[in-house]
Amino acid sequence: MIKRIFDIVASIVGLILFSPVLLPVIYLVWRQDGASPFYVADRTGLNNKPFKMVKLRSMIVNADASGVDSTSNADQRITKVGHFIRKFKLDEITQLWNVLKGDMSLVGPRPNVKRETDLYTLEEKKLLATRPGITDFSSIVFSDEGAILEDFKDPDLAYHQYIRPGKSELGLFYLENSNFYIDIALVLLTALAIFSRQQALVYLGRLMQSSGASEELIFLAARTSPLIPKPPPGATAIVQSREGRSD
Repeated sequence: MIKRIFDIVASIVGLILFSPVLLPVIYLVWRQDGASPFYVADRTGLNNKPFKMVKLRSMIVNADASGVDSTSNADQRITKVGHFIRKFKLDEITQLWNVLKGDMSLVGPRPNVKRETDLYTLEEKKLLATRPGITDFSSIVFSDEGAILEDFKDPDLAYHQYIRPGKSELGLFYLENSNFYIDIALVLLTALAIFSRQQALVYLGRLMQSSGASEELIFLAARTSPLIPKPPPGATAIVQSREGRSD
């Protein structure tokens, strides 16, 4: 109940406070091609139920037609205004509307497309037992996702090999240790990461350590070493196809 009240109050305040920034950017997105400045995306939410997630559009119209779900910084579908939107995470702010509606929470595992959640292992399916969030541990640890995927010819496959394992592990860690204090801390660290990601990772590591995270998970969160391919939680093999199967 406290979490939901916090979500409602924070989403209303956030939408009001950020409106002076959002409104000019909304106009610029519309001005560049005359299409809707919003991207309404299908996502899988609580208890595997679908919902419509509202994002500020950072890509060309009908970008989904490419069939690519993962986005690198070099993705040609990103518009000029879109690069600015992604740099400062403005596309995430409009999701406060979903938080207000109850589709999402301010803090929780990031929502995924159905193509991805259908490929979850039994362990990863636990992530669907709670409302997805705008931010969580993985949102900070993998805030450079676009840069990670930039040098790969197949960003979807690279996502499954390099990002999905750690992202799911961090999501499961959040589910096991979530409380109001951690939620507040993650919101503040998410804001800090926009301006100083390295500093945010230092504080995040301390938060995880005090919450009982394993040394391996804390090491992953520090991001001091290059990522290596791993099996997702609940699997024994690294994903070998872009469809996400780990056999």
